Amino acid sequence: MGKFEKYLSLWVLLCILAGVWIGNVAGDSIRVISNWEIATVNIPVAILVWLMIYPMMVQIDFGAIRHVSKNWKGLGLTVFVNWVIKPFSMAFFAWIFFDRIFAAYLQPGQAEQYIAGAILLGAAPCTAMVFVWSYLTKGDANYTLVQVSVNDLILLVAFIPIVRFLLGVTQIFIPWDVLVSSVVIFVVIPLAAGYLSHRFLIQVRGKEWFTSKFLPALKPVSIIALLTTLILLFAFQGHKIMQNPFDILLIAVPLTIQTYFIFFITWAAGKYLALPHQICAPAAMIGASNFFELAVAVAISLFGLNSGASLATVVGVLIEVPVMLSLVALTNKWRY
Repeated sequence: MGKFEKYLSLWVLLCILAGVWIGNVAGDSIRVISNWEIATVNIPVAILVWLMIYPMMVQIDFGAIRHVSKNWKGLGLTVFVNWVIKPFSMAFFAWIFFDRIFAAYLQPGQAEQYIAGAILLGAAPCTAMVFVWSYLTKGDANYTLVQVSVNDLILLVAFIPIVRFLLGVTQIFIPWDVLVSSVVIFVVIPLAAGYLSHRFLIQVRGKEWFTSKFLPALKPVSIIALLTTLILLFAFQGHKIMQNPFDILLIAVPLTIQTYFIFFITWAAGKYLALPHQICAPAAMIGASNFFELAVAVAISLFGLNSGASLATVVGVLIEVPVMLSLVALTNKWRY
């Protein structure tokens, strides 16, 4: 596990501090960036998100899908939990905490925004980071590759209707065209670019060069883009956080509970289905973690840089590594 991934929560905290400081120093002048839009898409954010997501998409080898019949029980469990249970359990926990338990601590409209951000996280199961969690739990690398590839393809068709339905249930109206354009820009385009460049570069330069040279050179681009996006988000959110720092803790509670809930339900189902440990472990990990880069991008596109929904997705980044590392330790302790 690289230093960046291992200390991701520390970098996020530093970005929070840097962003809040910049936001308070710059004042209203930083609002100019929020107006750099084409349709509903903020151009600086779109560029940063492409730089974040493309390095992940280019790693995916969709040729691995031909091995989908192997470990079909594990793959079926992953798909069922990711798309039938996880989005709805996240919406439920968000509604219970933000609309009921924490209602007295939130200003009008905040609960709705935080629920929306949580829904976007719940509807975007993990992609790239699951390779790290699988490796740390000694998971089957081939199975992990297949489940990530299948998950990305399902994401293309399932993300929009699930998000639209859950936002509608919580009485948050989002026009279809805005949601579709967000997914095309932040999923379809980087996914297509990653797939085409993956095939082209391996054919021209070979798999060894692609793995040992190209991917390591690309990794800092993704890291810098992620950190820059977080600083920009908190520069816009700075005044809110200074007024309500307690909100970050409130947001973290249902997100953390959701993560453990999905892990335990997947782990128990995997044991019941008699899956070997190297299959059960990554199956539980991909459901528990989130594709937070996509959730952040769509939240910004739908609700804006200054929204509570965007803040909720960033808190998802904040808790990702410490919570997932605790699950890695638990998985290794329960190895069978």
